[in-house]
Formats: sequence, C-alpha cells, structure tokens
Amino acid sequence: MSSSSYEHGQQRPGSQPDGFTPTGTIASATERRRVVFATVVGTTVEWYDFFIYAQAAGLVFATLFFQPAGEGFAQILAFITVGISFLFRPLGAFLAGHLGDRYGRRLVLMLTLILMGVATTLVGLLPTYAAIGIAAPILLIFLRIVQGISAGGEWGGAVLMAVEHAPRHRRGLFGASPQIGVPLGLLLASGTMALMTVIAPGDAFLEWGWRVPFLLSIVLILVGYYIRRRVEESPVFTELAARKEQANTPIAQLFRKHTPLVIIAALVFAGNNAVGYMTTGGYIQGYATNPEGPVGLDRSDVLGAVTLSAVSWLVFTWLSGYVADKIGRRNTYLIGWVLQLGGVFLLFPLVNTGSLMNLTIALVVLAVGLGFTYGPQAALYTELFPASIRFSGVSISYAIGAILGGAFAPTIAQAIVQATGSTGAVTVYLAGMTLLGLIATLLLRDRSGIPLGPDHEEEQAKSPIIGVGRA
Repeated sequence: MSSSSYEHGQQRPGSQPDGFTPTGTIASATERRRVVFATVVGTTVEWYDFFIYAQAAGLVFATLFFQPAGEGFAQILAFITVGISFLFRPLGAFLAGHLGDRYGRRLVLMLTLILMGVATTLVGLLPTYAAIGIAAPILLIFLRIVQGISAGGEWGGAVLMAVEHAPRHRRGLFGASPQIGVPLGLLLASGTMALMTVIAPGDAFLEWGWRVPFLLSIVLILVGYYIRRRVEESPVFTELAARKEQANTPIAQLFRKHTPLVIIAALVFAGNNAVGYMTTGGYIQGYATNPEGPVGLDRSDVLGAVTLSAVSWLVFTWLSGYVADKIGRRNTYLIGWVLQLGGVFLLFPLVNTGSLMNLTIALVVLAVGLGFTYGPQAALYTELFPASIRFSGVSISYAIGAILGGAFAPTIAQAIVQATGSTGAVTVYLAGMTLLGLIATLLLRDRSGIPLGPDHEEEQAKSPIIGVGRA
C-alpha cells in the first residue's frame, strides 16, 4: 500500500502516521484546514507588526526620532534599530523553544501574538524626539527589542503546528501556509502605509499619519488571538506529552548533538533573509524616495510597488510549497537560489533608472526567487530535527539565520552606498549571501517524508548533513 493511502485514514502497522493523536486516530481534514487558516492569519498579523516598523524606519523615524544625529547618520540609526531587534530573536527563540518543547506549540503562539501586538500599538503612541528628547529613541528601541523577542518565538510554533498536522505528502504545501504570512504581512503593511500617505499627505503623514498603521495592530491582534484559540495542539506534541517524553533540557540537547546542523540551517535562511530585507527592512523604500538620491520617486508610488512585489512573493512562496512536495525541498531551494541570484543582479540597475515601472519590475522579479527560497523552509526545518527538541531546533536556527542575514542588511547597504557612492557593492554583498545559502543547501540531504512522530526519534536524530552519518 502506498504511503499516501495511510495518510488518508489507514494506520501503517507499527508506526504512527502524520497527524496522529494519542488514540491513534488521524487529525480530521476540518482540523487541518483550521490549522492552516490560523497559522496564516497569526503570522500575517505578527509580520504586519514587524514590517510596519521597518517601513516607518525607512520613511519617517530618521526625521522624528534621530534628526539631531544629522541627515545621513540619522537614517543609519533608524535602520540600526531595525537590526537591533534581530539580536534579541535568539532570546525569543530560546524561551519559545524551551516552552514549546516542554509545554506545547499552541501556548507559545498565543504568548508571542500578544507580546508583538502590545509593543506595536505602543510604538504608535510614542512621543517624538521633539516632545521628550532622548527618551523617545530609547523607548522606540525598547519596543523594537520586544518585537524581536516575539518574532524569535513566533515562527517555530507556527511552522510546527502546520507541518506536524500535515499529511506526509503535503508537508511542503502545509508548511508554506505560515510562510505566506510574511508576504501577506508585507502586503498589509505596505498597503496600509501607502493608504495613509494618500489620506494624510506631506506633513500630515509625519505628524500623525504614520501612527495609524501601528494603532490598527490592536484590532488585528484580537482577531488573531480569537482564531488561534480554536486550534488544537500539534499531534506530535500531544503524543509526546501523553507519554511524558518531553525533553527536560531541549536546548542543551540540541547544542550537544546538533550544533553543526543548527549553523548550516541558519545559513540557508541567511541567504534568503539578507536579500528579502532590502524591502521588508525598509531599505528600498528609503533609497527610492530620498529626494536627494538618484531615484527620487514619490513615497506612495514606491509603497505601491512594494505592495505588488509582496503579491508576487506570496504567490511564489505558496507555489514553492507545492513544488517542494513534488521534487523535494532541496531541489526546490536550488531552483530558488538561481532565480534569486538573477533577481539580485537586476535589482539596482533597474531601480537606479528612476522609472517607477522598472522599480516595480525589479521588486516583482526579485520576489520570485525569494518565494522559492522561503516557501520550503518550514518543511525543510521540521524534517531536520528530532521531535523532542524540534521547536528549539527550528526556532534557534531561524533566529541565528535572521541575525546573519537580515538583521543589519539595510544598515550595511546604507553604509556601502554612503561610502562608495554607488549600489554596485550592495549587489556583490547580496549575491554573496545568496551563494552562501546555496552552499549551505548543498550540504544537506533531502529528508522529505521522514516520519515526524516520537516513535521515530532514532531515525530523526541521524545527521542530515552530507558526509556526516547516514540519513
């Protein structure tokens, strides 16, 4: 009998199929759909909050919170605050990993959603430097750190809920559901900001228009919280808890046995994240709208182009999940790295023409490769680590990859342009990060379809690194 037939209701003798519960039954199609919907909505809300900050950093924070530092350095400081939050993602990942492996994925998802929403809403209420002086940027940085802690814990819980509920032959597609929350969050953030530039143009945007997207977060959080409350715990964790086989010190076990794997998995994500943060980190928005720069486009036009690129990113992230189930996670990534490299070499030559059409084409094309190097990540990461330490493994790898990749990518790009007067070296930097992700991918075996339940910990614990042990 084929593997897929077991996934649809029959239990393989002596094993537990994906989506099982402690009673041996399989999660219903209704529950699976509810999980997919909840992970999409929840991650969209989380990343809307996260990206709204980056958008504002590229557009207004230099003027409102860091202006005394001088025009050029003020923008660098604004981008540094975007990157600072990444340094605290590992803290969020460590905390979430411990809680998620000990007490469940669902608990962590609820906590991170609330934490992110509160921090984002408070940013919208902050007085500026002109009102309270140095306390304004200090409070802004503190709230960004809180966002970073939340983001560090969110991703691992969302992808495990999706993939551990999935049928074995559809893990790539199910895993892509929380992944599309990122372009959806960017789409929502860019669209909201663009709308506010129309509703509150010019000085009105600086005075109060930028605050509205932050304040809307409280409504989105309430919606996300309600939806996530209705989702059942991951069947893999439910089985671990029923057997009382949760790891007592999951993080210690992870680094004792799987440190090289964590590093390689982190480098895979770093290759995607550095390039993605050209838009999600607000760099392109700031670069293309700078009236003294080589492009000088209108703020609302650029935000509209970013919004279209988010649509492209969403479509190809979802498509890559489907492709990953057909040809494997590794092969899908390899296609993605080639597409991303092509997008990198096109990006600044098109943007620097000063044409809105060319800017839009550059961002939309770049998003194709980004989708193919992001969509399969949930399934890839989930299949790399043993069940008892899986939350810690995926969360910490993701957080480290975010630091190595996107944390300071906008700051690095800004510094390079100011030092050289051109974007050529930025292209070299982004191409190098893409090649780093490609090399890391080549070091991993494809483990598509490996059993995820606690009955198969021994098989899961074998290293997926090529040349180390056996898959």
